[in-house]
Parts: sequence; C-alpha cells; structure tokens
Amino acid sequence: MTAPAQPLPYAGSLRRVLSLPALTLFGLVYMVPLTVFTTYGVVTQVTGGRTALAYLLTLLSIFFTALSYSRMVGRYPVAGSAYSYARKSFGPMAGFLAGWSLLLDYLFLPMINYLVIGIYLHQSFPQVPAWGFIVTMIALVTVFNVLGIQSVSRFGNVLVAAQLVFVLVFVALAARQIMTQTSVDLLAPWQGDGSAIGMAPVLAGAAILCLSFLGFDAVSTLAEEAREPHRDIPRAIIITTIAAGLLFILLAAISQLAFPGSRFQHADSAANEVMQRIAGPYFVSFFTASYVAGAFGSALASQASVSRILYSMGRDRVLPHRVFAKLSQRFNTPIWSILVVSLCSLLALVMDLSTLASLISFGALVAFSVVNLAVIKSYLLDGKPHPFSAWLRYGLPAALGFALTLWLWTSLSALTLQIGLAWLAAGMAYLLCLTRGLRKAVPTVQFDDSES
Repeated sequence: MTAPAQPLPYAGSLRRVLSLPALTLFGLVYMVPLTVFTTYGVVTQVTGGRTALAYLLTLLSIFFTALSYSRMVGRYPVAGSAYSYARKSFGPMAGFLAGWSLLLDYLFLPMINYLVIGIYLHQSFPQVPAWGFIVTMIALVTVFNVLGIQSVSRFGNVLVAAQLVFVLVFVALAARQIMTQTSVDLLAPWQGDGSAIGMAPVLAGAAILCLSFLGFDAVSTLAEEAREPHRDIPRAIIITTIAAGLLFILLAAISQLAFPGSRFQHADSAANEVMQRIAGPYFVSFFTASYVAGAFGSALASQASVSRILYSMGRDRVLPHRVFAKLSQRFNTPIWSILVVSLCSLLALVMDLSTLASLISFGALVAFSVVNLAVIKSYLLDGKPHPFSAWLRYGLPAALGFALTLWLWTSLSALTLQIGLAWLAAGMAYLLCLTRGLRKAVPTVQFDDSES
C-alpha cells in the first residue's frame, strides 16, 4: 500500500459573496427556464409526443439525487461538486474519476448552448454563418467570467427575468391557441400520438433530458463562494430542482397541446415551428431573442462552474497546478481554467446537437451515481452504529436515487455508451500515468470551510 500524500498548500481563495436567492437564481440561469426547447423536437420524436411524461420521470429520478447532493454539500461545503464528494468519501482516485466524468458534461454544456445559439440566430439571420455567432458568444462569455462570479450572477439574474416574461406570454398565447382548436386531447402529452409504443421510448427521452437538470448540482460548485454554504447550498439545490422541473413539465405539456404530434421539419429547431403555430413570425422572433439570451446566460453559468471544477482539481495537483490552480490577481478568478474551457467550447463548431445532449447525460449519470453512493458511505458506512431513522433519512433516498439513475443508464444509446466509456478509459490511463501505475498516491488538499 502507498502512504497517503501530504496535503499541499495553495495560494488564494474564492470570495464568499452569494446569498440563497443568488444561488437559486444561479441554478435557474444554468438550467435555463427555456431549456425545454433545446431538445424538445428530438425528445418529442423519440417519445412519440410524450415529452412532458419524460420530464416527469426525469424529475422523479433527479429529485432523490438532488437530496443526495444537498446532504453532501452540507457535510463538505467545498468547490468541486461530485469530484470533491467522491474524493472525500472514497479516496482521491475515485474523486479523480468522478471529476473526469463531470468534465464530460460540464465541458460539453457550454458547447450545447453555443451550438443552439448558432442554430437559432443563423435561422433568423441566414446571411451570417452559424460559426460566426458561436465564436462571438464564446468570446463574450469568457470576458464576463474573467471579470468575476458577481458579474455572472448579476447579468444572469437579468436574463432569468427576461425568460420568465417570455414564459408568461407563451403560456397566455398557447392557452388562446388551444382554446381555438376544435378538439383538444388533454391526455396527449402523457399518452402520445401513437408513433412510439411502450415505455422504452419515454425512458430513452428521460435519459436525454438529464442534461436539463444539471443546474442543481452546478450550485454545489459555488460552495466556497456562498455566504452560508451549510445552510443555503442544500436549500438552493432542492428549490432549483423542483421549480425547474415543474416549469419544464408545464412548458412541454402546453407545447404538445398547442402543436399536437411529433413530426417536425427540423427537429433541432422544432421550437420555432411551435411558436409559429401559436402566434406567427413575430412571436418566433420574440422566442429567438429570449431563448438566445437564456442560452447565453447558461453558457455564462456553465463556464463558471466547470472552471471551478478545473480549479479544484488543479489545486489538488490532479491537473497541472500552474495552469488550473492559478487565480487572477486583479479579478480573483481562475483565469487559465476559464480560457481552457473557452478553447474546448470551439468544438461546438463541429459537433451536432443530438450527440452533445447524449454525452452530457452520460457524464451527468456517472456523477449522480457517485454522489448517491457517497451519501451512503459518508453518513452510514463510517464504522459507527446508526439508528434505523438514519437509514430512512439518508440511506433510503440515496438508494432510490442510485436505482433510478441506473434505470436511466439502461436507456442511453450504444454510441453514447461507447464514447462515454472511451472517455472514462482515457481518464483511467491518465490516472495511471499520474500515479506511476498506482505506485504513487494522488495528491490531496485539505479544504478549510472558514476560508473567505
């Protein structure tokens, strides 16, 4: 056995400036209230018009995992999310692999925002190529993130408000459209149009929709920038999950009622067809403006989160310390981590929406599985006797979260599993190099909750 590595010092710390409302809004910005339309066409075709039902199943599955995240962040209020929880529960090697999996979805989530921005803006302004919009947005998001988390939080709040205004207008106009129809099947969002039979397509859609809920665990990455992390982070996680899930279900159901069926001219931008049906071309323009603003806000939040994942791993010297653990002296932000994320985001120029969505869900499900197991390990398998009530409080929700996550695993496509497992294999290879064939312990850092 190898001796545990000694804690390594690190310079600098993040600022504790975020309150509960700011944390909750950060999660909603990250998830994007209008993200239901990102994969609406794809999932509607897969499920045969049962996107609302797929969202309901996803919310039920994610809720128990959200409880697990709230438990872990209450015990370990540090940056790093599932990476930190796995490292502290199962050791640094398990932490590395969890962090490596997180990189898959966190690195790709900014990409999917840039990609949909390019798709929708190019449809509105066909004279400008999609890549031009993508590159411009990457540059703007990078600048805001370098300036600091407060600029991200404040700007994101404005974007959430704009999206909520659109949601209210959309619901009102969609209700008017539904009432003008000669016949309305209120069970259509739950029963579908018959083009996909059984629950297997719904589960496949639910597996894709995991990416819509990534905002709740993104909140946990800001534990070192929250004023009261032990209290506010768990609350923000639960509030964000439930509020966003109910909103997704509502928007998906209303969209299905206003635009029955599951066939679109362009599945990637099916939302435009829904908006055209509801209120015509001007409303399509309103939707595009609101949606692009939301995607921009999500890109802001997702890049902020992944840069802090890289910062945490770099600070532990799991990734190159001189690059990823460096804080800007002027802005006190992980500047090099932010720039690395921006460079990776350029892959949005060559990847398609369906592949990105599936790969993000793969990384999310790995992280969800690890965190549910970490709750059981940290709270119940610590070598101490625990009353039955503790097993009900901590063990049962975590076990349900893990079981439901495994259920979603079975619905991922073969291609997604192949690419995801290849990513994990690459991470294992890097880990073997880092530890010289497991002969050297992975370096760790002791986090101090009182750092401010």
